[in-house]
Parts: sequence; C-alpha cells; structure tokens
Amino acid sequence: MPDQSFEPLTGFRNCPPEEMLKRSEEFYQRIRLRRTVRHFSDRPVPLGVIENSILAAGTAPNGANLQPWHFSIVSSSTVKREIRVRAEEEESEFYSHRAPQEWLEALAPLGTNEQKPFLETAPHLIVIFAQSYSISPGGKRVKNYYVSESVGIATGFLINSLHEAGLATLTHTPSPMKFLNKILDRPSNERPFLILVTGFPASDAVVPKIGKKSLGEIVSYH
Repeated sequence: MPDQSFEPLTGFRNCPPEEMLKRSEEFYQRIRLRRTVRHFSDRPVPLGVIENSILAAGTAPNGANLQPWHFSIVSSSTVKREIRVRAEEEESEFYSHRAPQEWLEALAPLGTNEQKPFLETAPHLIVIFAQSYSISPGGKRVKNYYVSESVGIATGFLINSLHEAGLATLTHTPSPMKFLNKILDRPSNERPFLILVTGFPASDAVVPKIGKKSLGEIVSYH
C-alpha cells in the first residue's frame, strides 16, 4: 500500500442556515450577470489578476489529484496575431464546409462567424491544455485519470474567478486546435482544451438577448 498522509481539515466555514441561504443567493445574483463577450477593449489587465485566477483554477477537484492541466498565458501581440490567423483559417473551413446546416442555424442567433478579432484585441488569452499523461521528475510516464472532467471543472473555476475579479471572458474552440501546441511549444501529451479570452468589455459591447432555463427545467428531486 502507498504511504498515506492526512491532516486535519481547516478553513471550512460552518454557517447558520440563514447565512448559507443569503450567501448562495448573493453568489447567484453575481454569477447570473456573467455574459460571454465578443467585443473586448485593449485596456491593460494586471498580470497578477490572471495569475491569481489560474491559482484558483488549480484548486479544482480532479482525478487522483494529478492535476492534468496546463495554462499558457498569451499577452504578446505577435503571438496573439499568429493564433488569430490560424484560428480564423480553421473557422473559415468550419463555417464554409465542416459545420452541418443544423449547427449553423443554432449558432445564427449568436451572431458568430469566422472573424475572431477578439483574439488580438483582448489583453490576454489563456490557452488551456489537458494532459493525457504527465512526466514525473524521474522521467516516468504517469497516466492521468478523468482528464476532460478535471480540466472542465478547473476551467469553470477560472471563468468564475475572472468574473469575480471584474473581467469578461469568452470561450473559443477552433477545431482542430493542434496548431496551438506548435505556436506555444507545448508537448505532445497535452491536448488544447480551449482558448479563454479575457479582459474588459469594449465600451460599445453588445450581447445576444438570450435566456437561461428555469430551475424547474434543470432540476429534479428524488
């Protein structure tokens, strides 16, 4: 059996029911204001805000605590330009040839197309990679478990942290995304998961008029 080391749980806060309800309601009211933004300002964002948000993402639950993720922060205008060019090449193929008509019809109300200027305008891109396996300090290959689930949860933490810090975000997934490995010099055991665009919304930013499903539509009780 492997050695196991445990320590007392600290930092857990017990709240009376009334405070729990109040805190949950306050959080909901904040997070419900989060919107995906496609019009960004080039206003600078302190790098420390991005780093703190990634640290928050790194606290996410994950398979066997192997933490199968890597976050590449892209702030260079040259690198952002290169990513935009390659992403728009793939998106052009998607909108012209790859996407079935049903998918294009589903996207139509959101006003998306192959043009992705936000990849250059926003001050930071966070490219999230999922690691199918890791390499130990001794050079041993270590299989990772529940990789997609783990990285997905961490990405949710990251989006929420950036929103709480006062930033807008956009998840972007050009397909295929393997070009990101080459541009960002990431190894073959890492698969691009998504590009998270973040920064301040442009002063004239607009978002689609959409709604979210009600509680009764997304929950059941047993």
